[in-house]
Amino acid sequence: MGDCEVAPEPGEAWFNEVARFLGPAYLRNAFTKGTEQEVEFLVDALGLRAGQRVLDVGCGPGRHALALARRGVVVTGIDLSPDFVRLARDAAAAEGVELTLEVQDVRRLAYDGAFDAAICLCQGGFGLLGGRDEGDVFRRVARAVRAGGAIAVSAFHAPFAIRHLEDGETFDPATGVLHEIATVRNEVGDEQPFDLWTTCFTARELELLAATAGVTLDGIYGVAPGRYRVSPPDLDAPELLLVGRCGN
Repeated sequence: MGDCEVAPEPGEAWFNEVARFLGPAYLRNAFTKGTEQEVEFLVDALGLRAGQRVLDVGCGPGRHALALARRGVVVTGIDLSPDFVRLARDAAAAEGVELTLEVQDVRRLAYDGAFDAAICLCQGGFGLLGGRDEGDVFRRVARAVRAGGAIAVSAFHAPFAIRHLEDGETFDPATGVLHEIATVRNEVGDEQPFDLWTTCFTARELELLAATAGVTLDGIYGVAPGRYRVSPPDLDAPELLLVGRCGN
């Protein structure tokens, strides 16, 4: 079994190398197949309507941004990976869907009340920061939303991660970061091992982050990819989904 030793620390843009290697193969992962269900849930939970402005933080190759744009939502997506932003632009162009996409570090996000809602899903832009910058980033995401606007943030669930720690994985109790070495396969079938770091949270930690950012909670739910629902967190839920309203 794994243990709780301290793992090596990630660099600031560590995931860019993974994204560059994976390219379009990222969208072959099983966890990306539930996009439509996730977006349907979020449209209802956040009260999204056509014409509203939504910020997709850590948009990756744009799967949620594209699904929202197809519904008439005006989406701005940001991601630190130029390769993922390029994939999202190509996908939008192929569909004839209008998206605003930018290469940007979430740690430098500086919008102020510019959006009706913000989403940050699948650890993108929030769960890949190494366990130290998440509080500031959460506040920046919340500040990007107008007063009364909505926010949805997903995070990997710490109790689930510890309960299912596997051989070769380590969990750092000081930062809540799960470290693993995973072999990933790209579009042409080449394989390469990469260090992966995912910051994990308890529901209580997300609740406290929301309070410090002036976010009023609608709920924190126990979810899985492709299975977003109103359900309390439990030890079998791999992810948490925070839904709330911004008060700035």
